[in-house]
Amino acid sequence: MKLHILGCGDAFGSGGRNQSAYLVEADARPFLLDCGPTTLLAMKRAGIDPRRLDVVFISHLHGDHFGGLPFLFIEFLYRTPRDKPLHIAGPPGTEEKAYQLFRLMYGGSTASELPPVDYHILHPGKSVVIEGIEVLPFRVPHQTHEISLGLKIQFAGKQILFSGDSAWSEIFIEHARGVDLFLCECSFYDQSTDNHVRYVELLDALPRMDCKKFVLTHLGEAMLARRKELTLAVAEDGMVIEI
Repeated sequence: MKLHILGCGDAFGSGGRNQSAYLVEADARPFLLDCGPTTLLAMKRAGIDPRRLDVVFISHLHGDHFGGLPFLFIEFLYRTPRDKPLHIAGPPGTEEKAYQLFRLMYGGSTASELPPVDYHILHPGKSVVIEGIEVLPFRVPHQTHEISLGLKIQFAGKQILFSGDSAWSEIFIEHARGVDLFLCECSFYDQSTDNHVRYVELLDALPRMDCKKFVLTHLGEAMLARRKELTLAVAEDGMVIEI
């Protein structure tokens, strides 16, 4: 199994990085974790045919994590039509917001104008299998009024834990146990925040983290400025991680 880092930046594109998108490839079945606005561009730059996508998992409905869906839609409408539906799985409201965003960006009045898409609602704490990929979504502390999810993926005998955007939570200790890769956001170094992970608190939790590989992503400017001081592996756009 391979993980292609298509985008590991934050909402501000700190450090000139693409926004959130991670393509997992195993058994000739690629699927995405998040789909930020730069996703289609990054896929084409990496030589990945978008038509190969089976599933897109969305952690939460902030623009830097799902704003790339309209670009996939127009790709599949006008450039490379699909012969099977694209499955999109995300928190409640994903279908409505994806269509609203497409309509705002490119017009249209009915959902029938979109390429074939099957939507799946991810409910916190309820495991589901989509196209042979098992996902356990769980709520994380990031938004107040809407649901943000962490995602635990099982496929082809491997497990990936993706934090999405979240403040540090002890729930990660439980879900990281035994996983092959924990892809964890770490937006800040020590700045006070209640909706993103801070590096200093992550270091405190690290001795209790029982996962095989740990990679930081979604770094902000303060983290990038301290890049040479960091002792944990850091994602880079274009990086390919063997799992």
